[in-house]
Amino acid sequence: MQKKSSFTQGSILAPLMRFALPVLGALILQAMYGAVDLLVVGQFGTPAGVSAVSTGSQLMHTITTVITGLSMGTTVLLGQHIGAGSNRHAGDIIGGAICLFAFLGALLTAVVTLSAEGLCALMHAPEEAFHQTVQYVSICAGGSLFIVAYNVLGSVFRGMGDSRTPLLAVIIACVVNVLGDMLFVAVFHMAAAGAALATVLAQGVSVVLCLLVIRKRGLPFAFGRENIRPHREVLRRTLLLGAPIALQDLLVSVSFLVLLAIVNGLGLIASAGMGVSEKLCAFIMLVPSAFSQSLSAFVAQNIGAARPDRARRAMLWGMLTSFLLGCVMAWAAYFHGDVLGSIFARDAEVIAAGWDYLRAYAIDTLLVSFLFCFIGYFNGCGNTTFVMIQGLVGAFGVRIPVSWLMSRMEPPSLFRIGLATPCSTVVQICLCAAFLAWTIRRERRKTA
Repeated sequence: MQKKSSFTQGSILAPLMRFALPVLGALILQAMYGAVDLLVVGQFGTPAGVSAVSTGSQLMHTITTVITGLSMGTTVLLGQHIGAGSNRHAGDIIGGAICLFAFLGALLTAVVTLSAEGLCALMHAPEEAFHQTVQYVSICAGGSLFIVAYNVLGSVFRGMGDSRTPLLAVIIACVVNVLGDMLFVAVFHMAAAGAALATVLAQGVSVVLCLLVIRKRGLPFAFGRENIRPHREVLRRTLLLGAPIALQDLLVSVSFLVLLAIVNGLGLIASAGMGVSEKLCAFIMLVPSAFSQSLSAFVAQNIGAARPDRARRAMLWGMLTSFLLGCVMAWAAYFHGDVLGSIFARDAEVIAAGWDYLRAYAIDTLLVSFLFCFIGYFNGCGNTTFVMIQGLVGAFGVRIPVSWLMSRMEPPSLFRIGLATPCSTVVQICLCAAFLAWTIRRERRKTA
């Protein structure tokens, strides 16, 4: 039987770091799926191919964030049961998740495949890159079941306190993706379509490896075919926890798609430049993202064990560690963005445009160290509705209107447009701090 990790006893920083580092490693390798696609297409293709991968991968990222958000409901629910020492319903939680996400995977495959052309038109994909963008989205949509399956399996492992198994699966899958990109893009010259095919193949390998690990090691609680059914209460609680996160992630991603559409309207170079910058940003934001996901599992177990003070101390440790690492990331992005951009593109104009946008994101790198840890803490507590509300305020109350206003200033500047993101983060941090103070006061009134 596989051992589960307990976060409710002993020191905080050491077990949090041991859990967060494999999560960070897995996120880095997941980000490399799209990054390697862009890198290979950028080196062996044209700006049109770079733009296609940029727009197409952003669309697919939006879909993935919905699944990740919903699967967080499984992580939190499973973690709270394990933290409370109640494993009796753990099998039903996993069985219900399998039923729910199998349905969603099939639905996404059908909807996105059929609407790929319309989605690319909605994104204002440049005319020169439109056909390749449609190809990229259509092929990736065909692998939606793999995206869903991997996220469900990852949520189960994280809920049990195991972040190493997903890392192992992604390491091997990333190697498959790199080899696939070199074969389909560099050798067969399939451009964006080849990059998409390599990505789907790699995701499939991740799923197979996770299933093999479960079959070999087993689970730390009873689980069988009889658990795989749509348990009404499990589905209700999973959706109650996960749906607000998914909706928030979806609408926040939509706000970035709107921002991308605004930049696409500035032409092919701006579109490709933002694509390069977004891939770099995906790596820069990985440290706070890893702490956010890790804190959700860590806090969930401590909330289940009735140890809220320990959960808050974990959040503060996460903020401090994430900020220190974020300083290094921000320095590299702001002062050496041209060097970083040259990894993904050869065109000097594309690299310059990407660096211009990246300088704004460098500012946000420092701020999200606090915001993402707040979000991980609140998700672990089950306050997912608040997480949704603050995300929507930031996205639609700040990011979209500010980016639109900045795009109207002459001459157009990707740096000014990118400033919409740190502006949004500042507002969200203020909301989170106020909500945390309110929850602490309410907690103390109950215990008084």
